[in-house]
Amino acid sequence: MMSYVLIGLSLSLAGVAGLQFFYMIYLERMDREQKKRIHQLERHCKHLQNRLQSAEQQISEQNSLLENMIDEFDDDEVWADVIDDR
Repeated sequence: MMSYVLIGLSLSLAGVAGLQFFYMIYLERMDREQKKRIHQLERHCKHLQNRLQSAEQQISEQNSLLENMIDEFDDDEVWADVIDDR
């Protein structure tokens, strides 16, 4: 009778050990997938940072161009006022 209890207990412990083993495999796989996803997100973040820098550079170029055009336009208005005064 006692041997059956010990056999049952040992099989139960073997089952628990097997369950823990497969759970550890599952956790390792999830860890690898998360690391892969983090790497993808980091690459995407670098890509977006590059796009943001180029967009900011383009905006600053356009702003300087607009400022130059506004300065030229303001100069023309001043001359027009001077001509009208004469």
